[in-house]
Amino acid sequence: MVIGRRKKPPVLAQELPFVIVEVNAEPIELYKVLKIENLVEGGGEAKIRISNGEVMLNGLIETRKRKKVYHGDEVEYQGQLMKVHVQGKE
Repeated sequence: MVIGRRKKPPVLAQELPFVIVEVNAEPIELYKVLKIENLVEGGGEAKIRISNGEVMLNGLIETRKRKKVYHGDEVEYQGQLMKVHVQGKE
């Protein structure tokens, strides 16, 4: 079962570059976003990074590993900005 996939949008001159993380259903747990993007070795590492305060959700530090992430939310980790997109939603 595929939970999500990576898709890079065109970068506009005025916007910061970000990656769109496409998922099949919402909500998705925050640690899974890091796993989908292969920014961590596994779920355990993702949970540690989140609990250490290394991940931001919508511009705020998030320490809840299983925090629900919805369509349009922005996740930032190690300078990588990701925007969550649920397939079928605009």
